Amino acid sequence: MKIVNNQPMKSDRPTRILFICHGNICRSTMAESMFTDMALKSGELSRFEISSAATHPDELGHSPHYGTRQKLASCGIPLVPHRARLLTRADGEYYDYIIGMDEENLYFMRRILAPADHGKIALLLDYTSAPRAVADPWYTGDFDATYEDLKTGIQAFWKFLHETRRGE
Repeated sequence: MKIVNNQPMKSDRPTRILFICHGNICRSTMAESMFTDMALKSGELSRFEISSAATHPDELGHSPHYGTRQKLASCGIPLVPHRARLLTRADGEYYDYIIGMDEENLYFMRRILAPADHGKIALLLDYTSAPRAVADPWYTGDFDATYEDLKTGIQAFWKFLHETRRGE
């Protein structure tokens, strides 16, 4: 397991998590909805502030991809209200964890965010025993595989966050 950010969760305010992908209409939006659903079902939603953003302006203002909407609906996970937005330098200061999906995301995240905030950056599957990229369903068309990768990554990230909280 390769973890970039080992900061303890702050107990005096919600832990702020920002999921990142290329256009903010497929992977990051799906991850945001899945993590929000997990937190809600566990009764811990108030412990988190969850959002998502893009590294490229391609889809700014657009709603989530129909494949994302269909996959989440088929799994009984509500889609969070969302319009694609761009990652900003200010996000680096605000969020505790900034979680990308692939190496291209990491490259642009590092270009956009201040060097002081680079320690908050990781790939979602870095929290698993098999770190790798989450394939982009915009290109693969395989929203099922993306969902399974996100599910694995989110469960591992959830476990990491709870183990970190216990260590405070």
